[in-house]
Amino acid sequence: MSDPYETTEAHLERLLGRALNSYDLPDRLVERLGRALAHSSSLHTTRRRPGAGEWREIQRHTYLLADGDSVALWELAHRREDDRAIRYEVFASRAEICLAVAQLFDEVPSEVARDLTEAAPEEELESDLALLSALFTPPTPAQRHREYAVEESADHARRVLRRAENSDRPGRRVALLLRTAYAHRITQAFGTRQYRTDGRDAGFSLYEHAFVLLNGSELSLWEVEHTATPDGRHMCEVYETESAARGAMTLRAQVG
Repeated sequence: MSDPYETTEAHLERLLGRALNSYDLPDRLVERLGRALAHSSSLHTTRRRPGAGEWREIQRHTYLLADGDSVALWELAHRREDDRAIRYEVFASRAEICLAVAQLFDEVPSEVARDLTEAAPEEELESDLALLSALFTPPTPAQRHREYAVEESADHARRVLRRAENSDRPGRRVALLLRTAYAHRITQAFGTRQYRTDGRDAGFSLYEHAFVLLNGSELSLWEVEHTATPDGRHMCEVYETESAARGAMTLRAQVG
């Protein structure tokens, strides 16, 4: 399964590293992909042959480059009959992957192409690029940045999101935006305080993780740390807004 918090560099390295035919990709294409700023992946088709053990799926990986252009790679993952190993191959176009599937599974190329087109209409494919392009739209005028540290900020955002245990934590949209974070700062917005909850003491703290994105805009994650759990265990929750985070603390501590 794709990790929504994976950096574009790590994603591309993993994709090309497991592909049996990555050496077939044009050097110029691989060179351009190495400068990708963001990526988006989507599953388009999955096919299983009942009783035969054969299986295949096709994914499209879209990359946004620094010049505003986009590059797509089509990935085929497949398993043949009586073979438990999953093999991966990558292709630079839909036509190439359709031909490869037809040859591997003895199918008619036009039928494979039709299935893939129905599963991935052009307007749906263009939405991947639109989502990525939105990350790099010009910032709003007169933005004033606070002091930020420029150090592995995208990785810091990934760690904050991954340790969040609340079901309503920020989703894929926010995770995708934070892949472009290049600076951040952490501020304690609410110092550790003790409240009486369910007959015992529970501690609460609130932190703002503020990030600067490549397009100059700012985005914050609000992290609540507390011990208002049944066994007193330390727990982290993350929210998109300060009001949501403070509301969660109020609910947990049952204080107004």
